[in-house]
Amino acid sequence: MRLAKILATLFLFSSFVYGQDVPLSAELTTKDKSQAIDDVSVQIDVKGGKKPYKYVWNNENISIYNKKFDGWSEGDSVIVTVIDANFDSIVVKGYVKPNSFSEHVNNGMKPAVSILDKILFANVWSDTVKVNEFVLKAPFALAPESENYTIKEWLRKDGEVVKHLDMIAILKDGDKEFPFFAMGDGTLIYGEHKGQKVGAGDKVSFINKRGNKSEKILGKIDYSSPQPFYFKNLTNKSQGIPLIVVWLVAGAFFFTFKMGFIQFRGVRHAIDLVRGRYDDPSKEDGEVTHFQALVTALSATVGLGNIAGVAIAISMGGPGATFWMILAGLIGMASKFVECTLGVKYRILKEDGEVSGGPMYYLSRGLAKRGPGFKQLGKVLAIIFAILCVGGSLGGGNMFQVNQAFNQLSEIPGWEGFSAYGLYFGIGMAILVGIVIVGGIKKIASVTDKIVPTMVGIYVISALVIIGFNYDNLGHGFNTIITGAFSPDAMYGGFIGVLILGFQRAAFSNEAGVGSAPIAHAAAKTDEPVSEGIVAILEPFIDTVVVCTMTALVIIFTGYAQDPEGLEGAALTSAAFSSSLGDWSLYVLSFAVVLFAFSTMISWSYYGLKAWTYVFGETKISGLIYKFIFLVFIVIGASVGLGEVIKFSDLMILGMAFPNILGLLIMSGEVKRDLKDYFVRVKSGAIKRFK
Repeated sequence: MRLAKILATLFLFSSFVYGQDVPLSAELTTKDKSQAIDDVSVQIDVKGGKKPYKYVWNNENISIYNKKFDGWSEGDSVIVTVIDANFDSIVVKGYVKPNSFSEHVNNGMKPAVSILDKILFANVWSDTVKVNEFVLKAPFALAPESENYTIKEWLRKDGEVVKHLDMIAILKDGDKEFPFFAMGDGTLIYGEHKGQKVGAGDKVSFINKRGNKSEKILGKIDYSSPQPFYFKNLTNKSQGIPLIVVWLVAGAFFFTFKMGFIQFRGVRHAIDLVRGRYDDPSKEDGEVTHFQALVTALSATVGLGNIAGVAIAISMGGPGATFWMILAGLIGMASKFVECTLGVKYRILKEDGEVSGGPMYYLSRGLAKRGPGFKQLGKVLAIIFAILCVGGSLGGGNMFQVNQAFNQLSEIPGWEGFSAYGLYFGIGMAILVGIVIVGGIKKIASVTDKIVPTMVGIYVISALVIIGFNYDNLGHGFNTIITGAFSPDAMYGGFIGVLILGFQRAAFSNEAGVGSAPIAHAAAKTDEPVSEGIVAILEPFIDTVVVCTMTALVIIFTGYAQDPEGLEGAALTSAAFSSSLGDWSLYVLSFAVVLFAFSTMISWSYYGLKAWTYVFGETKISGLIYKFIFLVFIVIGASVGLGEVIKFSDLMILGMAFPNILGLLIMSGEVKRDLKDYFVRVKSGAIKRFK
């Protein structure tokens, strides 16, 4: 008995010495799983201190509950601050060197991406996003393996005042238990589900009416006054107005007023032109019809921007972002008019009938008319634009398209094994694209004038079927969009945040002001530059106003706007379609995505070719070299992860807007005079109607 007491005393003493005073320590380990990019596994192992621990990563998308993360990028530093219950902390750091060729390329692009990103997305204005409440949802609630994930117990009472990072509940996932923290200072309000307060033993997720798992709202922290919105890693969310968005939108508004709202008063005439009612085949120079020029330009914009872009806008900014996308599409029509008018006016017609046009030519030739100073400026702007256009054509207009098309097919149920055949898919697409682009713009136009109506038809009909199913809710759908635009949830950044997001996604979608479309429209069979500019106003309308609105309504009607189930981008749109039309719609949508990608690639091959030959000379050898490079990049795009290469390319496409819009602003007076003269001649009959 006496021996037992002595042993017990020694045990308690050792526990105090070696258990209570063990200092907080942590070890960070990394593992590069393969030669592919962005597949580093990072794990934090902690000892000592007082549990529970919080893990603050240098990545806003990684939760404080994560002690392990898969998908870190090679060449990026990992910094994690571990905080224990006593608020003692320790910082651990790690770094994984790139090893494979693709990892070195991806890492090597990061400085260039950073520089371009800082220029294009430099904030003209920024502010911290503040909210009136923080909605409580369990971390990892949507994880497939979390089947018995519940609230073990609430540690704070309903209606009790809590402080930031107070432990308010214990969550239990199978055998694992972990704490649940408050975000911000306020009053804890338990959530309700099916009329009952969320309590101990309740699951943190539920099966929604679509038969899928959704996050349950466990409660909220009600703030007495607005507080900063927290990301998953405890950093505050800020909103800003990026320079590139200001540049594009300000230019669009300027052209709208300067041209007397041509996007509205010119629509009927644009439709007549597309129908060929003013075509005079005996006189007009060019390579393609008005309709073919329109669909060639449309094929480069109608695509993943509509499928994924709208979903991104709604998931990040709520349904209200759609309203601002529509408005941006409407004002962007004026930008398209100005740039495509100049594209035809300053094009070069060769003796064999081939046409070369676009911003490279109207920046150099158009500005040269204004004196020596403008002539030098025009040359510089033209070269800058051409270089950016070539880079954009090989990345965003090529590798990204084939990569996303391949991924879409790989995600079809039952097609999981298809993911191993990226190389063969790339070779197949390269052969198909090669067959088309060898024939030049005439061949490209003859293909796009069949593919674009087909793919838009498939997509629009599918969307209309879902909208038809929900006809009674059509008013509610538009009301949701309008209400969300002017009275958005503060977590989306309020009115300003949603407006900026909508404008930004629209700019990425229809490319109005970027300068790509004038290259296609320059090849139109017309002697009237203004007529082609008027035809071009239909592009943003079809791309953003029609197709994007239908996509938004589908996402709203199917409930994914309110509950995206953790999905984003094209996956969110696909889920919305399949929930109403069934799994067969995944095949239809995937087929449409492949057509979108194919048509985008052949159109951007032409854009890149014209920019390439402007820089390196308009010879057959020069053109063949570019086409060969373009086809090789298709195979690469389908075979490897893209990472920073695509980010850089996308930024180059957006960067095209700076030299382009600057030139458009300088020459806008000239376009206005041409527009006035054109309509005078239409009304007088000098420009004849042949049909």
